[in-house]
Amino acid sequence: MENKEQKYSSDENNTRYKSGNEVVQSNSTEKCHATEIDLDLQDIEGIGPTTAKKLKEAGITSVLGLAVTSAEQLAVDISFSKDTAAAFIVGAQNLLRESNVLEKEFVTADFVLKERKSMLRCSTGSKSLDGLLLGGIETQAVTEFYGEFGSGKSQICHTLCAMASRPQSEKGFDGKVIYVDTEGTFRPERLQQIATARGFNAPEILKNTAICKVYNSTQLELIIKDLGRQINKFKAKLIIVDSVISLHRAEYLGRGTLADRQQRLNSILHKLVRIAEIYNIAVVITNQVQSSPDAFFGDPTKAAGGNVIGHTSTYRIYLRKSGENRIAKMIDSPYHPYSDTSFTINNRGIDDVEDYMNREKLEGLLDPNLQLDTVGGIEENGFNDSKKKYSG
Repeated sequence: MENKEQKYSSDENNTRYKSGNEVVQSNSTEKCHATEIDLDLQDIEGIGPTTAKKLKEAGITSVLGLAVTSAEQLAVDISFSKDTAAAFIVGAQNLLRESNVLEKEFVTADFVLKERKSMLRCSTGSKSLDGLLLGGIETQAVTEFYGEFGSGKSQICHTLCAMASRPQSEKGFDGKVIYVDTEGTFRPERLQQIATARGFNAPEILKNTAICKVYNSTQLELIIKDLGRQINKFKAKLIIVDSVISLHRAEYLGRGTLADRQQRLNSILHKLVRIAEIYNIAVVITNQVQSSPDAFFGDPTKAAGGNVIGHTSTYRIYLRKSGENRIAKMIDSPYHPYSDTSFTINNRGIDDVEDYMNREKLEGLLDPNLQLDTVGGIEENGFNDSKKKYSG
């Protein structure tokens, strides 16, 4: 095997890696993220040509792909013991750390803070929703939107498809999107309308969005398992799963199947978490709701999927209707304030209420004497909202 220092370093202070077709030089003390790296499975300790062939037959073609695999699944795929499979996964992660693709196991908090300041964020298309998310959808995290039908979940996903292709200077990811559609709600016409209304290059955005229609829960599990290869193929920076629970909820009926359903959902979600962190991409999932008949006060709706989805999502936002507008409320986050904001849905996808009203005025579609009066502290369905009242 070739010496690792010769293969990955151009000198003792720099690390050499590939990102797509481009070779990049980076300081070895800094963390580098790439989707396609000049590493081989046989560079991992304990993996020879025969084992590498078995891994590739199982759909694991890269060190990154091996690093995000679970030991249980890998043991089944390559017919090895769980301990051996776990050793291969740890070896892959260690190789990525040696190559500065992953952070070291122990780092100081100031280093992590510095890394987070340079993290990419993508605008949702609404300044108010971006403010709720402190800048937009971020990489290395799973962001969950849940709400009843018509609350704007799929509209947010369509708008994100348009925004993610924008350059980083315009609050985009400058990358492609993989859209996993389990409910049959994706419409290319809607994405084209949003892109055109925002003045974007609609044909280019359509080409940058890869759609995967899924028809049953087993297919979804296989798609998520093979997601790493698709990320490399499409050079995606955003993964959208709309919705993550609909198929499992339809197929696993009754209390007798609940444990199996939750276990399968748990496997999918943890795979998405590992993919987001190791591939340095953003993951957005949508979730359905269910009613709590025993709730006498407040909003009786709660997210489906129980604690499995609640504990796995990095950020959890609840969407609900409020007249012609929508309300987004931060339900769970490691550091976001627990607040809410409003947005609207129009031909631009999701948009700010005030900006939309101002455009309507300029186009002469509304009474020019219309005034915007702020009304705060309105309580509705258990929320304390700060809304805008439109009065003539």
